[in-house]
Amino acid sequence: MTNVTPFHIAFPVNDLAAARHFYGTVLGCPEGRSSDQWIDFDLFGHQIVAHLKPGAANEDNLHHNPVDGHDVPVPHFGVVLEMDQWHALAERLRAAGVKFVIEPYIRFKGQVGEQATMFFLDPAGNALEFKAFADMSQLFAK
Repeated sequence: MTNVTPFHIAFPVNDLAAARHFYGTVLGCPEGRSSDQWIDFDLFGHQIVAHLKPGAANEDNLHHNPVDGHDVPVPHFGVVLEMDQWHALAERLRAAGVKFVIEPYIRFKGQVGEQATMFFLDPAGNALEFKAFADMSQLFAK
């Protein structure tokens, strides 16, 4: 895989202190600039920004699509990690008591695009997916 340009995403949260703890402590994202309205985080080299929006997203606002026998929450965002990073993150989340929407598992086992995946919500109800491929060439395979 070639060098990947970092992406930027801004998303709503209803409590900046809870977002700071979740993204900074639980996920281990270094914090960048911040104000009383937003916080930048480094999510595996990508810039994500939690913006304060009272009454922000919650689980009730999510749509779900069936994928591989699971109800995948939409919208969601996350990062494709190396397999060892993915396993370490899954263990870190379990140790922190994070409740999974979809428990860590291998999706499309034995098929093109086989991948490890897990879904969980941040404190504001934003859905996140982290995945990994044993073979990164399968990332965009058809």
